Amino acid sequence: MKRFLFASFIILLALLIVFLPDLANAQPPPPPEKPDQAPIDGGLGILAAVGGAYAIKKMRDRKK
Repeated sequence: MKRFLFASFIILLALLIVFLPDLANAQPPPPPEKPDQAPIDGGLGILAAVGGAYAIKKMRDRKK
């Protein structure tokens, strides 16, 4: 019986050593001041122009 209690105590102690640091640092990090955002500059306009030109080309090819 003593051997079982000793083994249980060692296992419990090992689990506490493994999981206690995670429980102690369970708070999330503070939120950033400004979220990082991707700039949408001329790239979206260029894509729209190319898409429009492609659509016009497909419409002209269809008429022929």
